[in-house]
Amino acid sequence: MQIVLLEPEIPPNTGNVARLCAATRSALHLIEPFGFKLDDAQLRRAGMDYWRQVQWRRWQSWAAFQQTLPQGARLWFIESDGPRLYTEASFASDDYLVFGRETAGLPKRLLQENLSGWLRIPMFHTQARSLNLSNCVALVLFEALRQQGFKGEV
Repeated sequence: MQIVLLEPEIPPNTGNVARLCAATRSALHLIEPFGFKLDDAQLRRAGMDYWRQVQWRRWQSWAAFQQTLPQGARLWFIESDGPRLYTEASFASDDYLVFGRETAGLPKRLLQENLSGWLRIPMFHTQARSLNLSNCVALVLFEALRQQGFKGEV
């Protein structure tokens, strides 16, 4: 699987996602600008020594990332108010799961251009705005892996 964090802002969240990617053998794409420096102590602490086990890449912009996508790549944009639940999608092993900034989410323009790939995680309390980014990544990633029969198991 391919995990994409568009303009992440909180170092521990990104570190936790890196750790998750290491454990699941998922690739991690970090798209600038970041709300932190890559040598941030909190980022290293949350990712622990797993950073060496993560296949990751840094991109200067969404446009730079998008230009390198393989033809026919499927991108899933996980954001509140999406038209479908993440559990309704049929994931493939080479899909990209895209998550936005902790404070602002994904750009509305990007979501409107990709309506068929816009997914949401259900929220049951009307005053709860969102879940933690690393929790969202874990939920959707493990659903995708479950659909594939956890083929990455050792």
